[in-house]
Amino acid sequence: MFKKTKKLALNSKVLRFFLIPTILFTTPFFFSIQDSKAGLEFQWDQDSSFRRLKWFQKENKRRFKNKIYFFFRPSDRRTDLLKISLSIPKSFKTALKEEKISLCKVRIGGFEDRTKCLQDIPADIEINTDESSLRTINIYPYRPIPVSKESYAIVLKVLNPKRSGLYQFHSYGLPKGESVSSYLGSWTIVID
Repeated sequence: MFKKTKKLALNSKVLRFFLIPTILFTTPFFFSIQDSKAGLEFQWDQDSSFRRLKWFQKENKRRFKNKIYFFFRPSDRRTDLLKISLSIPKSFKTALKEEKISLCKVRIGGFEDRTKCLQDIPADIEINTDESSLRTINIYPYRPIPVSKESYAIVLKVLNPKRSGLYQFHSYGLPKGESVSSYLGSWTIVID
């Protein structure tokens, strides 16, 4: 009987040696699973005619105040731009106000820096809300947006829509010296 209790005590010590560190090590991972971000971006048309553009948003929850940055990096602009049009999907149902939309020179954030507007670009902003077509925001900067090494962004301060989902925004730009806008790229925004 003494051997049985000694063997049982030894087994419990070995079990404690392996089990407790395993529990302590894996517990933080279970709590951080909810905050993990997906490393995959979905775009409806994977055709080569569509270009993915970079974007950043402060909040992705439904009905929260949000600040969305639609970036135009130097590689996204081939010529000086006189006008930028941003088409908004019909399903992105939120109130748009001209005073909550801006164009700025931006520093794109990363691990060490935050995304931040460095300088506001003065521009006229026009919102078209025709029932028959997509809603568009037309931005006419006072001076053309130059082809340079700086990044620019359209900044929307909006209330996120009630419905969660993926929303695809398209941008068109009027190059200097031309009379027709051309496609610049698309952004796919996620609202949870």
